[in-house]
Amino acid sequence: MFHARAGLLVAVLTVTGTAMMNPASAADRDRGHREIQRVLDQAVAGGGGPGMVAELRDARTKPWFGTAGVADMTTGRKRHPGEHFRIGSLTKAFTGTVVLQLAAEGRLALDDTVATWLPGVVEEHLGADGTAITIRRLLNHTSGLPDAILGQEPPRPEEPGTRFIYSKVNYNLAGMIVERATGAPLAEAIEHRIARPLHLGGTYLPGTEETTIRGPHARHYSTLGETGPGANIHDVTEMDVSWAGAAGGMISTTSDLHRFLSALLGGRLLPPAQQEEMFTTVSTEGSDWVPDTGYGLGVYSQRLPCGVTVWGGGGFIQGSMSYAMGDRQGTRTLVSNLNGDWNDFLGTFTELLETRFC
Repeated sequence: MFHARAGLLVAVLTVTGTAMMNPASAADRDRGHREIQRVLDQAVAGGGGPGMVAELRDARTKPWFGTAGVADMTTGRKRHPGEHFRIGSLTKAFTGTVVLQLAAEGRLALDDTVATWLPGVVEEHLGADGTAITIRRLLNHTSGLPDAILGQEPPRPEEPGTRFIYSKVNYNLAGMIVERATGAPLAEAIEHRIARPLHLGGTYLPGTEETTIRGPHARHYSTLGETGPGANIHDVTEMDVSWAGAAGGMISTTSDLHRFLSALLGGRLLPPAQQEEMFTTVSTEGSDWVPDTGYGLGVYSQRLPCGVTVWGGGGFIQGSMSYAMGDRQGTRTLVSNLNGDWNDFLGTFTELLETRFC
């Protein structure tokens, strides 16, 4: 599904013009950074994962980056800022943004049906009625379509609009609709509409059969679903994830994800009407998904145990777990990544978010 950790560097007391930070606030930040570092260290202790990073940003201070563990289990190389990693389902926020931009331009409508854009596809491959599934229902996972990969034998679909079912099929279909509407690959739309305008130099959707990660990166490690203390750990850094596509195939960095999330939450990527659509959520209760969440159109809200609500997303893919969350205005954000997939990621990331936002 998804996952991520966050990182910090030392928050620096900033003097700008006549504004000066309160020394007590700086001390509080230092304590918060130490707590974040404690969570990172704890996450990789005792084989909980190879290495973890977390980066914090807000509107008033310099970024803080924290790291624990290793980027390479063979050489012992440490993790560091600027690493590229697979972001899994955080890809959905990029796909959703592109769809909503196209809606704002009148090139498609959220109430268009899948059958309008992809006639016969869900009927043939998933046994569902494409005339009853809208693009909006794809993006908020209320299409009734089960989680599957096109071409595999699917479970039985449910009635559209009945309940939330988290499914990569929804976003792979949305990606196909983008390509039909634009006449170009989804990767080009993401590059042209998001990555280039925001100067996200480490963010891209790999091409088909592209197995390597461009730029500096941590090795990615997976138990390939094996559980228990004796589970074998495999290096899955070089891997074809084209099957994940618009649902989970992208690669990025902590700094790029901060820039994207801040722009998205801050309303700089979508007009007001589409921004409201993106952040209108449906309940995920009873779906056996992430607890205390509401899902929008590519992003979700998460209510932390302390009562604070944060917005963004998480991503899990073999060898990499990531989280990118912020306040509703995008003024305070946290991005984290763990280069292994056997950690109790929900517990770890929730603790990170609580330490940051509570």
